[in-house]
Amino acid sequence: MSRLLRSNDRLLGGVCAGIAEYFSLDPTLIRIAYVLISLLSAAFPGALVYIILWVVIPPK
Repeated sequence: MSRLLRSNDRLLGGVCAGIAEYFSLDPTLIRIAYVLISLLSAAFPGALVYIILWVVIPPK
C-alpha cells in the first residue's frame, strides 16, 4: 500500500491533492468536498484540520 504524502500538485499545501492521489481520485473533487465540509462545520475547524494535516503529512 502506498504512503499518504503531500502532493507537488498543490494550491496551498498539497494536502488535498495528496489525499486525492492516495485514493486515486480527482484533486478537484477532494478540494470541493473539503470546502463544503469546512463551511458546514463553521470553517474554523476545517482550517485547523488542514493546518494540522499540512504539518503531519510528509512532503513527496
